[in-house]
Amino acid sequence: MDILSLVGIILALAALLGGNLLEGGTLASLFNLPAALIVVGGTLAATLLQTSWGLLRRAFRQARWVFFPPFIDAEEGLDKVMDWSVKARKEGLLGLERIAESEPEPFARKGLQLLVDGAETETIRSVLEVDLESREQRDLEAAQVFDAMGGYSPTIGIIGAVMGLIQVMTNLTDPATLGTGIATAFVATIYGVALANLLFFPVANKLREIVRRRTRYEDMMIDGIIAIAEGENPRSIETRLRGFLQP
Repeated sequence: MDILSLVGIILALAALLGGNLLEGGTLASLFNLPAALIVVGGTLAATLLQTSWGLLRRAFRQARWVFFPPFIDAEEGLDKVMDWSVKARKEGLLGLERIAESEPEPFARKGLQLLVDGAETETIRSVLEVDLESREQRDLEAAQVFDAMGGYSPTIGIIGAVMGLIQVMTNLTDPATLGTGIATAFVATIYGVALANLLFFPVANKLREIVRRRTRYEDMMIDGIIAIAEGENPRSIETRLRGFLQP
């Protein structure tokens, strides 16, 4: 589990609620069902309108990466490539056949299988890069769904604020309804801005960072597999791939 993401969520809530309490407010003043319905419902509605079902499903499935990101260990990946290169050096490319069959990572398994099958280096690179780029593009599009939600929610919050003020203006003669209208007006704005800047935009950026990290990892795997196919010295391969491990 990504502890930093959990700490970020807790800190954001603590800052908002704590600041409200320090200013003399109450927790109840920040909870307003009509405002939540307007902002959350409106944001989801706008997102559904612009997004295909497949992309929306991928985005929400990918959202779990914020707390449970896919395991990416570049050092472990480098060690695997080095083991493959040493084995290929000693036994030839066919010596990697058994390793390819048991490799748990689909991307690496595909590259090793191409290697064992004797594919040309350009073919190996082309196949793996198409696979990498198409998945990267789909994952980045999924992250953009949360960018869109971050763009809509403040605007929907303003709509909620205007609706609350309309309620206030139309009931000036009824003091009992003024409080509800004003609360909806201000709380809707808070909901919209807070959701955008404390949830949707950070989630989108986190997902993009994970996608970039995985892309760099798979770029390293491609370079390593191509170097093995070209018969490079294992030490030379390690020296070159170390560059992918730089922070």
